[in-house]
Amino acid sequence: MENVLEKQLMKVAESIEQKIDQEIQRLDELDLDSIENIREHRLQQMKKMIKKKEEWMAKGHGEYEELSDEKNFFEKSKLSPNMVLHFYKDGSTRCKIIDHHLKLLCKQHLETRFCKLNVTRFPFLTDRMKIRVIPTLVSVVDSVSKDFIVGFTELGNCDDFSTEMLEWRLAQSQVIDYKGDLLNPPDITKNNRTLLLEKKKTIRGQTGHDSDDLDSD
Repeated sequence: MENVLEKQLMKVAESIEQKIDQEIQRLDELDLDSIENIREHRLQQMKKMIKKKEEWMAKGHGEYEELSDEKNFFEKSKLSPNMVLHFYKDGSTRCKIIDHHLKLLCKQHLETRFCKLNVTRFPFLTDRMKIRVIPTLVSVVDSVSKDFIVGFTELGNCDDFSTEMLEWRLAQSQVIDYKGDLLNPPDITKNNRTLLLEKKKTIRGQTGHDSDDLDSD
């Protein structure tokens, strides 16, 4: 068994070493012109991204804003192809939880406009989008409602889900730029790691005697 494991580790090490050697060779073969071209390309990419961010912020992105009425919504939708809409109701504790997370996400995702809409002031949109549960989040891409997050069921069905969990769920509709793993929800992955660590600690802490767990008559 040890020999098999050792061979597997050797194969992995050889594979990693081979990839490193290939990358070193590629870098060695680059001439000064190639390096300068790469540097210039990256510089231009950075300039474009900075310009985009400035344009987004000029349109009001980066702030979690409350829309006043339906006319206001249609005006904003013309400016922003990507929007996250939070349909809320006054006095709802769960709506306040959503507010907390969206205030953070709007700063992280300048490419998207984050808005809240009071259902009492948006009867047309509320009916058109068939909003029946509060809170409901709607992902709008190119003026089309692409996805709905109704309540907290898809966020772990709990009130203490993380901002990363909501970010991951929004990313499913491609309304935000997301660099993480779309296949694995972050909260579930984090919980599994915690359980695994706790299990390891329990195993390490076990002794050969279980007398403390026995009932005394």
